Amino acid sequence: MNEENQTVPGADTSAEETARINDLFRQRKTRAEELAAAGINPFGERFDGDHRIEEYRTGFRPDCDTPQPAVVAGRLTAMRVMGKSIFADLRDSTGRIQLFAGRGELGDEAFAAFKKLDIGDIVGVRGELFVTRMGELTVRVHECTLLCKSLRPLPEKFHGLTDIEQRYRQRYLDLITNDDSRRVFRQRIRIISELRKFMESRGFMEVETPMLQTLAGGASANPFKTYYEALNAPMYLRIAPELFLKRLLVGGFERVFEINRNFRNEGIDRRHSPEFTMMEVYQAYGDCASMMELIEDLITTIARNVIGTLQIDHGNGKVINLEKPWRRVTYHDLVREKAGADWFDITPAERLARARELGLAVDESMPDFEVTNEVYEKLIEHTLIQPTFVMRMPAVLLPLARGCKDDPSVVDVFELEINGQEIAPAYTELNDPIEQRRRFMEQFEREKQPGDTLADKVDEDFLVALEYGMPPAGGMGVGIDRLVMLLTGAESIRDVVLFPHMRPRK
Repeated sequence: MNEENQTVPGADTSAEETARINDLFRQRKTRAEELAAAGINPFGERFDGDHRIEEYRTGFRPDCDTPQPAVVAGRLTAMRVMGKSIFADLRDSTGRIQLFAGRGELGDEAFAAFKKLDIGDIVGVRGELFVTRMGELTVRVHECTLLCKSLRPLPEKFHGLTDIEQRYRQRYLDLITNDDSRRVFRQRIRIISELRKFMESRGFMEVETPMLQTLAGGASANPFKTYYEALNAPMYLRIAPELFLKRLLVGGFERVFEINRNFRNEGIDRRHSPEFTMMEVYQAYGDCASMMELIEDLITTIARNVIGTLQIDHGNGKVINLEKPWRRVTYHDLVREKAGADWFDITPAERLARARELGLAVDESMPDFEVTNEVYEKLIEHTLIQPTFVMRMPAVLLPLARGCKDDPSVVDVFELEINGQEIAPAYTELNDPIEQRRRFMEQFEREKQPGDTLADKVDEDFLVALEYGMPPAGGMGVGIDRLVMLLTGAESIRDVVLFPHMRPRK
């Protein structure tokens, strides 16, 4: 290890700050070596604590006359030496508690050892609870065990990381120093737990389908490619689990869901990540309306149980109201509101010209439906802040959805938009194998590139499965990362993903 180059990766530090960090590293490393020479392991062993800090806080009885013991472990985040006594802050995953270490309780040797501890060290303490004159619950330390020496200093004064890139690259430091980050990720864990409970309470079974696939199917996206040496075959990281979950419907699993990682080799921004978490759900004998009811109940139940309210504050006066029922509006009506009531009555050339007048970057090479979809995606979607079901979308955009009975040019779908982004698309699923084959072939002809073959682009095994018979069904995808953003008030997907993808540092 090069002790002369101990700067924190990703941190924007001055030469003076770099020298300070390097000096502290050397000091702490020397202390660790001195402890080891004295027969004390600076990177300790098992410590049996009986409770977490939060449990002591909620379980403390101020009117109790007998001593209330405490055995707890965590990281030191502050120390205040006051002569023959030391006050320190100890933090675990549930919260913070104050420690009081007195020379009288510990004795000279143990007190001197406590005094040599550094902020960032992980310790286990045994003692008893009391309340200071300032009213703060505190552990009077009778015994302290060093469990891990921290060689690197925590961010200055424990005020948290202000460098956004460093927060993402070194999430462990962000979690140590940032109360809000810990809150968001604890809520994410609870949201996913509540989601599973909700789905199982509705009779859905959780299943798993392949992440490595021979064809990138179930959605339109650029896949990540790899190679399977044992099979001597190219493979793709899945862009969606849809076609495998529908095979389970064919097989008689009538209510299934999967919480899955999907991979799309596309752009990164505050709402998109190339690796993201989704839940896909399929319900035999249901339809788009079944999914609409399901997602309303799912999100409102999770919001009440985890956040405690249906009024989600996103700052700057923006409050998202999840009270049911949610708005329902057709895709065509939204486009007419933005681009003109006659939008679908004028010619494609006139639509192209009007789109340009609206400031869109469109050209003659684009199919007419893409021009219309540019209006929706660039001018409308981001304005849908309160929960909105956008219904009856063009069939050409969704080749796996069933057409509407009254108009086969649109399909029986919705996209749930909240806070200007799609949270959940859902369909009445197409189970007609003849129509599905026709749409796949049409899509292939429209999108094929030189060298593409049907075998490379069309999932023939899925079509064969449909030919055995798939019950009518409703299906839906729920963006877990975006759902967490919605419920926690986060405005970037990187704030709800523990280890977001970053450009490698050179």
